[in-house]
Amino acid sequence: MKTKDVFVCTNCGAQALKWQGQCPRCGEWNTLQEKVVVRRKGGVSHAPANSLAVALADIPVEHTEARSTGFKPLDTVLGKGFVPGGAVLVGGEPGIGKSTLLLQLAAEQCRMGNKAVYFSGEESLAQIRGRADRLGVLQSGLMAVASTNAEEALSILEAPEKPDLMIIDSVQTLTSPRADGIPGSVSQVRAVSSELVEAAKKTSTTLVIVGHVTKDGQIAGPKLLEHMVDTVLYLEGDRKHMMRIMRVLKNRFGPSDELVVFSMRQSGMEIVEDPSTLFLGDRDDSCSGAAVVMAMDGHKPFAVEVQALASRTVLSIPRRTALGFDTNRLNLILAVLEKRLNLNLGQLDIYAKIGGGLAMRDPGLDLGVVASVLSSFYDRPLQPGAVFWGEVDLNGRIRPASGGETRLKQAQRLGYGPIFQSETCRTLDELQAKLFGPE
Repeated sequence: MKTKDVFVCTNCGAQALKWQGQCPRCGEWNTLQEKVVVRRKGGVSHAPANSLAVALADIPVEHTEARSTGFKPLDTVLGKGFVPGGAVLVGGEPGIGKSTLLLQLAAEQCRMGNKAVYFSGEESLAQIRGRADRLGVLQSGLMAVASTNAEEALSILEAPEKPDLMIIDSVQTLTSPRADGIPGSVSQVRAVSSELVEAAKKTSTTLVIVGHVTKDGQIAGPKLLEHMVDTVLYLEGDRKHMMRIMRVLKNRFGPSDELVVFSMRQSGMEIVEDPSTLFLGDRDDSCSGAAVVMAMDGHKPFAVEVQALASRTVLSIPRRTALGFDTNRLNLILAVLEKRLNLNLGQLDIYAKIGGGLAMRDPGLDLGVVASVLSSFYDRPLQPGAVFWGEVDLNGRIRPASGGETRLKQAQRLGYGPIFQSETCRTLDELQAKLFGPE
């Protein structure tokens, strides 16, 4: 056997032959650590050629029926519920409600007669019991384990009486003796997750893994973790607000790019059945700088409020701040307004945000941003009941946004009017004339 020294990044797992201050892949500083790699002598053994490929038509079909989660909207998003042998990765910022929601799901499985195990590496059994009492979800069949040893979790998956649902909270706290490094390192996360997912695939147990996030909002650990699992869920929201949004980033058993809206209550997480106007709050139509947008996130349309403030600056370079959407998109829209509508925005600080603590990437927000900026610039409120959606191009034309028919039906159902979209106004000049008349 031969040994070789390499330097492994603790953030992304990249390898380098010599130490560097900055990781060549992810760009993080001081994350390369020395590691000894053992290489064995001998050639690579090859399997017989006739054993490598199998005809798909000869493989027997396994009919596995998904188990309900106890929450119908969540069943629809996951693809009829928890799939036996499936692996689900749940990410989110600290304190957003991941552990609360998963403990509720485990208790709901026990209430339906299934066996659930809550494996925690972050809390003691007394803390888990206290949280279950506080949420009112303490079930007689709910099992819990407080340990950081991945071998104990594997022994539960390989036991004769396997659970129907097993929750690992979280993968960054577990350690495997077959990998080097401290808990949460790239090597440990890779080893623990691969062992758990492989063991779950051989059984009918649904495995739910909680993953921490980095400062950039990405799930920590190697990207391999997201590729190994069947479903990736991300729970987001502002901890100062009650609303939480669970997004589906990947799903092998159902639709992707979907979402479920939760409300954080004293008794735990409650699903919001119709979030159409949930994020509007108690808005005032008489205030300038606010526009209602029929937004789309996944396949769900709901109304949000886009707010803007244009005020005279005292700086040589005016401020441009956007909360809830990309600041570069705000700069692009402002440049189009200056060019196409001959507005002097260079002496103004402009701030824009989405109400309710939402973060969205819907191109249909463009028209709402334009309307709110114009409303604040002229200091005139928009028409009561007006709703906007549409994408603004660099020529000042308004393009249709995806899901236009769905947005229109939802706006009509909620009683909004007048409706401003690509079919009612084609250019920004036409929009400004309809909103404020000839200027």
